[in-house]
Amino acid sequence: MAPFFGHVIAALAGVASTASAVTFTIPSQAHTGNYKYAPVDPAPVGVSFEFFAFPSYFTNVTGTTQCLSNWKDLTGVWPPIRIGGTTQDRAQYDATTAAYVVYTVSNAADAPTSLTFGSSFMTLAAQYGGSVVVGLNRGKNNIQNTINAAKATVGGVKNLLAIELGNEPEYYPSNGQPIAAGSWSPSIDAASQNNWAISVGSALNKRDIIQAGNSNDSPPKWGAAELIATQNATVKQYIHNYAHHNYPGGTITSLMSHSRISSNLHIFDADVAAALREGKQYVFGETNSVSGGGAAAVSPSFGAALWTMDYVLRATYSNISRTYFHHGTVGNCQYCFWGRYSMGAPYYGAYAATAFMANAASLTALDDGTSNYAAYVTFDSAGTPLRALLYNSDYYAGSGTRSTQSFELRGLTGTSIRAKRLTGDSAVARVDQGGKVAFGGQTFTDGDCKISGSETFETLTVSGGQATVSIKASEALLVYLK
Repeated sequence: MAPFFGHVIAALAGVASTASAVTFTIPSQAHTGNYKYAPVDPAPVGVSFEFFAFPSYFTNVTGTTQCLSNWKDLTGVWPPIRIGGTTQDRAQYDATTAAYVVYTVSNAADAPTSLTFGSSFMTLAAQYGGSVVVGLNRGKNNIQNTINAAKATVGGVKNLLAIELGNEPEYYPSNGQPIAAGSWSPSIDAASQNNWAISVGSALNKRDIIQAGNSNDSPPKWGAAELIATQNATVKQYIHNYAHHNYPGGTITSLMSHSRISSNLHIFDADVAAALREGKQYVFGETNSVSGGGAAAVSPSFGAALWTMDYVLRATYSNISRTYFHHGTVGNCQYCFWGRYSMGAPYYGAYAATAFMANAASLTALDDGTSNYAAYVTFDSAGTPLRALLYNSDYYAGSGTRSTQSFELRGLTGTSIRAKRLTGDSAVARVDQGGKVAFGGQTFTDGDCKISGSETFETLTVSGGQATVSIKASEALLVYLK
């Protein structure tokens, strides 16, 4: 197995086993050159919590607040959260219960088929320091109960960003949801969404309150553009933003491939454009590597961490404002970033992406998304380059020679720059099984998510405005430009 720690500072080209350099030029100013630029949200990396499991994450899982706080320490802003998922359409509001949620399951690893929740659920959500999206039930077709829940949500959650009305409605027929009894289609669902948005929004006397869409099928079917085409001004006044869900799936190799990540995100181009034409943001309201809680052979791996990093950066570059990574049943969640006792490798990718975008105003990609090698740059509010992130998505499984790719950066100033490396034993490494993963020499402690170890920077020599660095297969490097 290739050595993990003790990277030699890579400032020179011509290292044996290093491929000829890929070259990228850093723009001296944002919005110059032949690049597309996208705005960066103050906290673009978020977390989605399955509705019934949300209270447990904040009362029984020690690492939750610390893991979120680690990102807040980078950006100055608590990351956004969304509370929803399949069980939001199984949940009925009960104003008389003092419990967060009430349900029964035969196995702790199961999700409930029905549940109730009370006002304390909203009180708990209100204690969070960042923005909150709350998903409510549309599938049961009990609009008065949902209006009551919405009133409790607006009244109790002062940090509320938006309310969802239903989750992944394309699955309502197969899930036996009453609202889909008879016929069901995108057009029928759109009419339902629009009517509910008007009814709930008017009952709340509140505009810009609904996170609309929330489907999982591949656009254009069940997409935002299709939904927007059915909406008039009466509906649109209640829409805060449009959301879609996305679970790319695949093997570790295909998941972490930079070109495949780029191709996957192009599926949403038309939907994003349709939302932006309405002056509304487009977000991934729920996403992760593999649907259904993840796949054990893929989701907890370091390759999935690299996917997480590159995916959220490419999504931001595609004008997808926020990306909420879903966390399901506590103790039965392969793609979760953290759990009750151990950390997941993907958290490292999310942390690196957050560090790269922290306090940035805009971002661009320097590559065209067709190779295994990615390069991004963020810029501050004055348009000055802040950081570059370089990613080698060549796959390394942990045996044999680990290839190395040389990256040459041009357009640099000064005589040296610093960098932090996101690295692991291999793409298949799992920190919950003893695999080594680190970002800038640091790790996150199992159970409490505290940062451990000394922060390690590499120094890259700049000569003639250029610096060359070697990045191993299945590695990334965050370069500080100022």
